Amino acid sequence: MSFTLTDLDRASEIVRRSVPATPAHRWPLLCEALGGDVWVKHENHTPTGAFKVRGGIVYVERLLRERPEARGLVSATRGNHGQSLAYAGGAAGLAVSICVPFGNSPGKNAAMRGFGATVVEVGHDYQAAREHAAALAAERGFEYVPPFHPDLVLGVATYARELFDAVADIDVVYVPVGMGTGASGLIGVRDLFGLPTEIVGVVSELAPASALSFAAGEVVSTEFADTFVDGVACRVPDPQAIETLVAGASRVVAVSEDATAAAMRLLFAATHNAPEPAGAISLAGALAERDRIAGKRVAVVQSGGNVDSAMFADVLRGITPVPAGAVERQASGQPAS
Repeated sequence: MSFTLTDLDRASEIVRRSVPATPAHRWPLLCEALGGDVWVKHENHTPTGAFKVRGGIVYVERLLRERPEARGLVSATRGNHGQSLAYAGGAAGLAVSICVPFGNSPGKNAAMRGFGATVVEVGHDYQAAREHAAALAAERGFEYVPPFHPDLVLGVATYARELFDAVADIDVVYVPVGMGTGASGLIGVRDLFGLPTEIVGVVSELAPASALSFAAGEVVSTEFADTFVDGVACRVPDPQAIETLVAGASRVVAVSEDATAAAMRLLFAATHNAPEPAGAISLAGALAERDRIAGKRVAVVQSGGNVDSAMFADVLRGITPVPAGAVERQASGQPAS
């Protein structure tokens, strides 16, 4: 997905009103672990604790500029997209309803309510909640906000601009891929600036839809996405996101649940920043390709820090969380995806 420098300048100005630039730090212990020059883009340092807030701000600004009569927003989320809309919509005086699947992160649900959103628990996974959200928006006459939209991509692209402005000559950036806005923003800015940087998406082996789609060159859905890495728990990718990934990413890497849990522990030990699972999966992808990137300048996107304390305590004790759906399927002998 492409945009102009004028577009990016305007988005940066809109985002900066509410979100100061987040830091990019070089961490020696990560350099040691990966055998290269390793930087972390700390998107856990935004007002909602995740990068998505940037997209929500730009989306709501455009909506109210073009349709000032809009009364409310409805969307679906596993947490960070919903928080972004609750934050931006609430500040603009819009009613916000967010659909989440049963068993969603209690902490993220509480945060959305804290920003003023109504949280509707429905369905067994994100896709089911997404389908309900579209129907709910039509019923209420509210704006349905999809998980992938040009305004959302342009908003989150502002973090990519900050990264490339702060750290020169990056060889490769690892970024989590859920619905694809974060990776698409990086690709758009990289191409706009004419940089040679590789963009590598990272997904869970138990939510491989985006990796399968990248390999096939078209959308490939899976029946389940039972990963504890809720930010990448996608089983029906967006066609435009996949088109952008295929055109601009070097590859999409799938990592195990254990690898993500280990990356959470390493990221916390090395930086003393608490990562949510999706905020550490990019590091897990880089660790999986350690030999390939040795000696290079590498950036990993810590997309958020919204991890429930009970889950994080388990991870720090060496336990890899297992979602309830995965437990049920393992007991019945069904595959996870």
